[in-house]
Amino acid sequence: MSFTQEELERYNRNILLSGVGEEGQQKLKNAKVLVVGAGGLGSPVLFYLAAAGIGEIGICDGDNVDLSNLQRQILHTTKDLEKNKALSAKEKLESLNPKIKINIYKERLNVSNILGIIKDYDLVIEATDAFASKFLLNDACVLGGKILVRASALHFCGQAMSIKPKESACYACLFDSPPQGEVPTGASVGILGAVAGLFGCIEANEAIKIITGVGKPLFDQFLTCDVRDMEFRKINIKRNLKCHVCGENGIKSLDLDRYQ
Repeated sequence: MSFTQEELERYNRNILLSGVGEEGQQKLKNAKVLVVGAGGLGSPVLFYLAAAGIGEIGICDGDNVDLSNLQRQILHTTKDLEKNKALSAKEKLESLNPKIKINIYKERLNVSNILGIIKDYDLVIEATDAFASKFLLNDACVLGGKILVRASALHFCGQAMSIKPKESACYACLFDSPPQGEVPTGASVGILGAVAGLFGCIEANEAIKIITGVGKPLFDQFLTCDVRDMEFRKINIKRNLKCHVCGENGIKSLDLDRYQ
């Protein structure tokens, strides 16, 4: 194991955990995780992954910090207004844990750049609020053979699932294509900030479980919660072998028209 005395002290509470120990902490240190979105979901994801000692973290976000973001996007402060979110996030995480490597991509993912960005990472976390981006990430991770952890948060509700390409159900097994026309957004119906925080923490937890091998990830399961009554539901799902993304005759390339 290659830990300094400082690292042993910093990660002591992880190392004490049954099933994690120094071996699990080494897996976290060796891991490379890409987080797409440094907003409401991405803020807690990034904070907890950095605190846990993920060795290399990529942050992809092409947006700048807006005043309305600060109600839930806890990585950013009033001083960060108009600053790129990936850059703002990097500054906070380096202050929290200067021993980890952080790469930033101040751009939006699209058909032409996504496969090149995700290829260098072991695991991808989708923390976006746009349906087109959710489907693009799902499809690219299936094509690229990358495990994907994804979540959504809106109004008082959230949902999460994890995807192992060609082994578990993908997002398209549940929702065939991005919805057409107007769809509800945080800007139109609102979002309780703590809901994004809750499901961002769930995503971070999923990533840590998958990397260390502790527990049972949300493969083939769809977790939902309405925080007004705090009723969690876990729905068992199955991979659709006829799915046009991950099925036996699934996609071989990314189709630009699908993500317009």
